[in-house]
Amino acid sequence: MVLLGCTPRGRLTEQHDIFFGTGNSVAGLKSDIYAFWPDGGPLHVDSWREVTQVGAYSISIVPKAEAVETPEKLFFLNLGGYRRGEFEEYHFKMLVVAATMGKAIKASKQTEFYKEWGFKGAESHIDEKYALGVDDMHKVEDLLSDEFKQHYAIRIELNDSIEDEMHIGYFKLGKQALPKRPLDEME
Repeated sequence: MVLLGCTPRGRLTEQHDIFFGTGNSVAGLKSDIYAFWPDGGPLHVDSWREVTQVGAYSISIVPKAEAVETPEKLFFLNLGGYRRGEFEEYHFKMLVVAATMGKAIKASKQTEFYKEWGFKGAESHIDEKYALGVDDMHKVEDLLSDEFKQHYAIRIELNDSIEDEMHIGYFKLGKQALPKRPLDEME
Protein backbone atom coordinates (compact mmCIF):
# COMPACT_ATOMS: atom_id res chain seq x y z
CA MET A 1 0.00 0.00 0.00
CA VAL A 2 1.76 3.15 -1.23
CA LEU A 3 0.70 6.80 -0.85
CA LEU A 4 1.89 8.52 -4.03
CA GLY A 5 2.25 12.25 -4.61
CA CYS A 6 2.80 14.35 -7.72
CA THR A 7 2.07 17.84 -8.99
CA PRO A 8 0.69 16.99 -12.45
CA ARG A 9 1.35 19.32 -15.36
CA GLY A 10 -1.09 22.23 -15.28
CA ARG A 11 -2.07 21.74 -11.61
CA LEU A 12 -1.40 24.15 -8.77
CA THR A 13 -1.20 21.72 -5.88
CA GLU A 14 0.22 18.32 -5.21
CA GLN A 15 -2.19 15.44 -5.88
CA HIS A 16 -2.22 12.12 -4.01
CA ASP A 17 -3.49 8.62 -4.59
CA ILE A 18 -3.08 5.15 -3.12
CA PHE A 19 -1.45 2.35 -5.09
CA PHE A 20 -1.77 -1.33 -4.16
CA GLY A 21 0.73 -3.75 -5.65
CA THR A 22 2.71 -6.85 -4.86
CA GLY A 23 6.48 -7.06 -4.89
CA ASN A 24 9.63 -7.32 -2.83
CA SER A 25 10.14 -3.56 -2.44
CA VAL A 26 8.55 -0.22 -3.32
CA ALA A 27 11.34 0.36 -5.87
CA GLY A 28 10.46 -2.99 -7.46
CA LEU A 29 6.93 -1.67 -8.08
CA LYS A 30 8.13 1.44 -9.92
CA SER A 31 7.00 0.47 -13.44
CA ASP A 32 3.57 -0.62 -12.13
CA ILE A 33 3.26 2.63 -10.16
CA TYR A 34 4.00 4.75 -13.24
CA ALA A 35 1.52 2.70 -15.31
CA PHE A 36 -1.09 3.38 -12.60
CA TRP A 37 -0.53 7.18 -12.41
CA PRO A 38 -2.38 8.88 -15.30
CA ASP A 39 -0.11 11.96 -15.68
CA GLY A 40 3.31 10.38 -16.00
CA GLY A 41 4.90 13.30 -14.11
CA PRO A 42 7.66 12.83 -11.53
CA LEU A 43 6.21 10.86 -8.63
CA HIS A 44 7.24 10.58 -5.03
CA VAL A 45 6.21 8.34 -2.15
CA ASP A 46 4.86 9.98 1.00
CA SER A 47 4.35 6.73 2.90
CA TRP A 48 4.03 2.99 2.40
CA ARG A 49 2.99 -0.10 4.29
CA GLU A 50 3.62 -3.78 3.74
CA VAL A 51 0.16 -5.12 4.53
CA THR A 52 0.50 -8.25 6.66
CA GLN A 53 -1.84 -7.57 9.60
CA VAL A 54 -5.15 -5.67 9.73
CA GLY A 55 -6.89 -5.73 13.09
CA ALA A 56 -7.18 -9.35 14.23
CA TYR A 57 -6.40 -10.76 10.75
CA SER A 58 -3.19 -11.74 9.02
CA ILE A 59 -2.99 -10.85 5.34
CA SER A 60 -0.84 -12.77 2.88
CA ILE A 61 -0.51 -13.33 -0.85
CA VAL A 62 -0.82 -16.93 -2.03
CA PRO A 63 -0.90 -18.68 -5.41
CA LYS A 64 -4.46 -18.76 -6.73
CA ALA A 65 -4.56 -22.56 -6.38
CA GLU A 66 -4.04 -22.18 -2.61
CA ALA A 67 -6.79 -19.59 -2.16
CA VAL A 68 -9.48 -20.35 0.39
CA GLU A 69 -12.78 -18.48 0.09
CA THR A 70 -13.71 -16.68 3.30
CA PRO A 71 -16.60 -14.33 4.06
CA GLU A 72 -14.12 -11.67 5.16
CA LYS A 73 -12.68 -9.26 2.59
CA LEU A 74 -9.99 -6.62 2.85
CA PHE A 75 -11.43 -3.12 2.30
CA PHE A 76 -9.64 0.19 1.70
CA LEU A 77 -11.52 3.28 2.94
CA ASN A 78 -10.62 6.93 2.41
CA LEU A 79 -12.41 9.05 4.99
CA GLY A 80 -12.74 12.79 4.45
CA GLY A 81 -13.04 15.40 7.19
CA TYR A 82 -12.69 19.07 8.06
CA ARG A 83 -11.43 21.47 10.74
CA ARG A 84 -13.30 24.69 11.44
CA GLY A 85 -11.57 27.70 9.84
CA GLU A 86 -9.17 25.60 7.72
CA PHE A 87 -9.49 25.71 3.92
CA GLU A 88 -8.77 22.02 3.46
CA GLU A 89 -10.32 18.58 3.34
CA TYR A 90 -8.23 16.14 5.36
CA HIS A 91 -8.16 12.40 4.68
CA PHE A 92 -7.68 9.29 6.75
CA LYS A 93 -6.85 6.14 4.84
CA MET A 94 -7.63 2.85 6.50
CA LEU A 95 -7.79 -0.87 5.87
CA VAL A 96 -10.57 -2.95 7.40
CA VAL A 97 -11.31 -6.67 7.28
CA ALA A 98 -15.07 -7.22 7.22
CA ALA A 99 -17.66 -9.54 5.68
CA THR A 100 -19.57 -6.71 3.98
CA MET A 101 -19.16 -3.08 2.94
CA GLY A 102 -21.76 -2.14 5.53
CA LYS A 103 -19.68 -3.71 8.31
CA ALA A 104 -16.54 -1.98 7.00
CA ILE A 105 -18.36 1.37 7.05
CA LYS A 106 -19.56 0.67 10.60
CA ALA A 107 -15.94 0.05 11.65
CA SER A 108 -14.83 3.32 10.00
CA LYS A 109 -17.39 5.24 12.04
CA GLN A 110 -15.68 4.04 15.23
CA THR A 111 -12.37 5.75 14.35
CA GLU A 112 -11.23 8.91 16.11
CA PHE A 113 -10.98 10.59 12.69
CA TYR A 114 -14.63 9.99 11.84
CA LYS A 115 -15.74 11.21 15.26
CA GLU A 116 -13.52 14.29 15.53
CA TRP A 117 -12.72 15.62 12.04
CA GLY A 118 -15.91 17.46 11.22
CA PHE A 119 -18.50 19.89 12.51
CA LYS A 120 -22.11 20.86 11.75
CA GLY A 121 -22.35 21.53 8.01
CA ALA A 122 -18.97 19.90 7.31
CA GLU A 123 -19.25 16.39 8.74
CA SER A 124 -16.65 13.70 8.18
CA HIS A 125 -17.83 11.46 5.36
CA ILE A 126 -17.41 8.26 3.38
CA ASP A 127 -19.03 8.41 -0.13
CA GLU A 128 -22.44 9.47 -1.40
CA LYS A 129 -22.89 6.29 -3.43
CA TYR A 130 -23.25 4.41 -0.14
CA ALA A 131 -25.62 7.11 1.23
CA LEU A 132 -23.21 7.83 4.06
CA GLY A 133 -20.08 9.76 3.56
CA VAL A 134 -16.73 7.87 2.83
CA ASP A 135 -14.78 9.56 0.02
CA ASP A 136 -13.77 6.21 -1.46
CA MET A 137 -14.26 2.57 -0.52
CA HIS A 138 -12.94 -0.46 -2.39
CA LYS A 139 -12.23 -4.13 -1.94
CA VAL A 140 -8.42 -4.29 -2.19
CA GLU A 141 -8.57 -7.38 -4.43
CA ASP A 142 -10.42 -5.25 -7.02
CA LEU A 143 -7.59 -2.68 -7.00
CA LEU A 144 -4.84 -5.14 -7.91
CA SER A 145 -3.66 -5.73 -11.47
CA ASP A 146 -5.33 -8.26 -13.77
CA GLU A 147 -2.00 -10.08 -13.94
CA PHE A 148 -2.00 -10.45 -10.15
CA LYS A 149 -5.59 -11.72 -10.09
CA GLN A 150 -4.78 -14.40 -12.69
CA HIS A 151 -2.05 -15.96 -10.55
CA TYR A 152 -2.54 -14.91 -6.92
CA ALA A 153 -5.11 -14.27 -4.21
CA ILE A 154 -5.28 -12.50 -0.87
CA ARG A 155 -5.44 -14.87 2.10
CA ILE A 156 -7.18 -13.55 5.23
CA GLU A 157 -6.82 -15.54 8.45
CA LEU A 158 -7.79 -14.79 12.03
CA ASN A 159 -4.51 -14.13 13.85
CA ASP A 160 -4.45 -11.39 16.46
CA SER A 161 -0.93 -10.01 16.12
CA ILE A 162 0.87 -6.67 15.93
CA GLU A 163 -0.35 -4.16 13.32
CA ASP A 164 1.98 -3.38 10.38
CA GLU A 165 4.70 -0.75 10.57
CA MET A 166 3.93 2.48 8.71
CA HIS A 167 6.86 3.93 6.75
CA ILE A 168 6.26 7.68 6.71
CA GLY A 169 8.43 10.12 4.78
CA TYR A 170 9.07 11.58 1.36
CA PHE A 171 11.27 9.95 -1.26
CA LYS A 172 11.40 10.51 -5.03
CA LEU A 173 10.75 7.69 -7.44
CA GLY A 174 12.35 9.54 -10.37
CA LYS A 175 11.02 10.00 -13.90
CA GLN A 176 12.20 6.79 -15.53
CA ALA A 177 10.19 3.65 -14.94
CA LEU A 178 12.03 0.36 -14.48
CA PRO A 179 11.31 -2.45 -16.94
CA LYS A 180 8.15 -4.34 -16.00
CA ARG A 181 8.74 -7.77 -14.44
CA PRO A 182 6.10 -10.46 -14.67
CA LEU A 183 4.72 -11.55 -11.31
CA ASP A 184 5.92 -15.10 -11.99
CA GLU A 185 9.54 -13.89 -11.72
CA MET A 186 8.97 -12.38 -8.27
CA GLU A 187 10.08 -14.30 -5.19
